[in-house]
Amino acid sequence: MCYGRNAQATLAIGSWHKVLLPLILLWATKAVVVVNALPLKDCDDQCGNVTIPYPFGTREGCYMNETFLITCNRTYNPPLAFMGKSNINVTEIWLSGELRVYAKVADKCYNQTGWRTYYHSPSLQLSNFPISNTRNKFTGIGCDTRALIWGSSGTTYTTGCISLCADKKDVVEGSCFGIGCCQTAIPKGVVDFNISVYSYKNHTRVWDFNPCSYAFVVEEGAYNFSKRDLQRFQKPNYDDPAGAKLGNRGSKLHCSKGFEGNPYLPDGCQDIDECQNATLSLCAQKCTNYNGTYECSCEPGYEGDAKSDGTGCRRKPSTLIVRVALGEKH
Repeated sequence: MCYGRNAQATLAIGSWHKVLLPLILLWATKAVVVVNALPLKDCDDQCGNVTIPYPFGTREGCYMNETFLITCNRTYNPPLAFMGKSNINVTEIWLSGELRVYAKVADKCYNQTGWRTYYHSPSLQLSNFPISNTRNKFTGIGCDTRALIWGSSGTTYTTGCISLCADKKDVVEGSCFGIGCCQTAIPKGVVDFNISVYSYKNHTRVWDFNPCSYAFVVEEGAYNFSKRDLQRFQKPNYDDPAGAKLGNRGSKLHCSKGFEGNPYLPDGCQDIDECQNATLSLCAQKCTNYNGTYECSCEPGYEGDAKSDGTGCRRKPSTLIVRVALGEKH
């Protein structure tokens, strides 16, 4: 790193290479090809704040195979979960077929004369779990920025975006359409990537408000662009994005209608008793639970389809009984 008359400005922005941002991976496509699933028995299902459902596990005998090994590092407080023996931090796993991990930000900074003062180009190797192309975006930040991502998804790929602006006043807060911030989709099936950022004029024309370029893959909804990020990119306040459990998750196992639980465990799907939950049952009067379903019926003296969204149960019309006295005429 160079230290000159602009060293103070350089040091002031030299900590964001530690910033980690969330992205979503797909794991269900790997699980469905494994048929010899072992039952979960005497296994830890928690690592710090992360719940670890089968087919994942923290030790042999607890996961479906080594692909689903989660290393729980208890030297942290609270403990942190990592994929296998890597340094990829896992923060959430969903049985719907997705998991959330954190990845680093690429960045390149310059001093006022255009000398590069810092450069970081991260990569991520995910041979077992592809990155969700519907749940993540590739994002670039800067006013003199060319952001590129490349790697393999069966075949090699390269994509990216350009972000340019001459004045901070041209930048729109929260907008990511190429003026201060740009975004693009990620190819389907990506299992590894490398990220780099480039500049046309080494930020010399925008240095006073934007000395660096940044690029990263991030979960959609987890990052909102701010003008302040042009001066100093910092870890955003992160909340679980709306719909984080939705989207294209690829092929996956799931419990049949009327059942719930973990479909990757033998007997992991248990019958739902709809009759015990008014929000699940549509019965107007009587509800009888069966394995995987339920049946509605009316009380004696009532008729109808017995469903609250149908004809329901109506009292049967009363029958008028007329008694006629017959006598013998004398």
